Amino acid sequence: MAGHSKWANIQHRKGRQDAARSKLFSKLSKEITVAAKMGDPDPEKNPRLRLAVKEAKANSVPKDVIERAIRKSQGGEGEDYEEIRYEGYGPGGVAIIVEAMTDNRNRTASNVRSTFGKHGGNLGETGSVGFMFERKGEIVYPAAAGDEETVLEAAMEAGAEDVESGEDGHTIYCADTDLNEVSTALEDRLGEAESTRLVWKPLNTTELDYESAQKLMRLIEVLEDDDDVQRVTANFEVSDEVMEQLAS
Repeated sequence: MAGHSKWANIQHRKGRQDAARSKLFSKLSKEITVAAKMGDPDPEKNPRLRLAVKEAKANSVPKDVIERAIRKSQGGEGEDYEEIRYEGYGPGGVAIIVEAMTDNRNRTASNVRSTFGKHGGNLGETGSVGFMFERKGEIVYPAAAGDEETVLEAAMEAGAEDVESGEDGHTIYCADTDLNEVSTALEDRLGEAESTRLVWKPLNTTELDYESAQKLMRLIEVLEDDDDVQRVTANFEVSDEVMEQLAS
């Protein structure tokens, strides 16, 4: 029975991973469709679409899925989507920004408000936590892209503002309006990035204990599971000890 139980758990985890992967593909495809609808369907002539396609490729979205998402924009799909940002507080007083793309504003607002309320959070007005973040371009490279000095030099020459390097790799930040230009310049020096996207970078963070971190993770998980939600950002940090507890 123990062996069967282990197999069942593995299958369950795989099922969840497959579902999460499918949902991610759907959200990335939606961004591609909307970006193509708002501009030129040629990524080389549409910076937003180029970044959306680049992010999709970095997450292993198949070429045919990307092409289908672009074709949808020319067939009239994507025209009813609007981008909405929600702001609020989660467990432990953590500031949260929720970026959504929806064809039904009332449905999305109701779902987001309900999720905050059920999981120890409080949805606020637009701007209630936005001042705690900066809009930045973020480009992530694996450690294999080069040592810290090499990546820093390439980033500065490309017009980036900051680089954070560690064992897991390099995260490069630039002005949000420079992301397309900086990422293109970095490709020539370091190759293709693991991730290229616009982010909300926290100006400061709130450290959480295990209980608050567990509640916050659940809130973020449910928010991200909503089909209308594209991305969730929160200004928290946890210690290595708490991280180990969360992972166990």
